[in-house]
Amino acid sequence: PNPFNPSTKISFGIPKSEMVNITVYDVTGSVAAVLINKRMDAGEHEITFDGAGLSSGVYFYTIRTNGFTSTKKMILSK
Repeated sequence: PNPFNPSTKISFGIPKSEMVNITVYDVTGSVAAVLINKRMDAGEHEITFDGAGLSSGVYFYTIRTNGFTSTKKMILSK
């Protein structure tokens, strides 16, 4: 949910077992956090992003798998 303070849950599903990378970026494109970078089983998953150490502002998270990329906006409000 947006905005969040200081943590939020990111839900996603993958159709088959494969490598998954979820990275959070700030508005300048710098990496703020790497949440997942590993092989995961097919199915629905949920991960918690804790932004307690970050400044208020807009962040983006990108989910990457083999052949799929999606980017979403998050707003951290402290």
